[in-house]
Amino acid sequence: MTQARFAVFDIDGTLIRWQLFHATVHHLGKHGFIPADAHERIKQARMEWKVRTIDEGFEKYELALVLEYLEAIKRITPEQSELIYQEVFDEYKDQTFTYTRDLIKDLKEKGYTLIAISGSQNQIIQKLAKHHGFDIAVGATMEQIDGKYSGKITTPIFDKAKALQRIIDEHDLLVKDSYAVGDSKSDAPMLEMVDNPIVFNPDKKLFDIAKTKRWKIVVERKNMIFELESRGSAYSLL
Repeated sequence: MTQARFAVFDIDGTLIRWQLFHATVHHLGKHGFIPADAHERIKQARMEWKVRTIDEGFEKYELALVLEYLEAIKRITPEQSELIYQEVFDEYKDQTFTYTRDLIKDLKEKGYTLIAISGSQNQIIQKLAKHHGFDIAVGATMEQIDGKYSGKITTPIFDKAKALQRIIDEHDLLVKDSYAVGDSKSDAPMLEMVDNPIVFNPDKKLFDIAKTKRWKIVVERKNMIFELESRGSAYSLL
């Protein structure tokens, strides 16, 4: 039996134009599952990021979201959360970047096994995977005890390389000629595992790693796509 080549994608900010986790917290707030004081903390962290008053503004904003999400999820039932996840999927499923959307289609036609690994909620990731033709998808899961969320989360985001290796082993996938696409530092170990790493709209930390590794960088801005390849100590536009 011939081994299949694979292409693995981060989802938030790589395929989907926004962060699905952020959108989930927003929808929880819209439905009243996040109290006013928590909403204000999120708003303040978001504004600090938007006005760039501190270097780690985005990380601080994400931390605020995570903390409030883990509290909010304990106040709702799994059935209520499914409605939230469906809303987020319906709103964002086709808000994609052109480059990665077309790359997914191209690699699918070439017979690649498509993998999605994301820190967003597994329920949304599974829906997106099916919608966009992925074969395998892994997202974050929430522990349930007696039909209620405990607030404990299991996520692949802290070790995407381990999650990817498990998939490779389970499905006997071929690493040669494989692809990986990511946009943040947490994607770097995953990118390092493949023959064709693509750094897409990177944050500064991943950009610095990409320069050291001489990985291909792609930037999609408005209706333009810029593909950059390493030429020694600098990058050139293709």
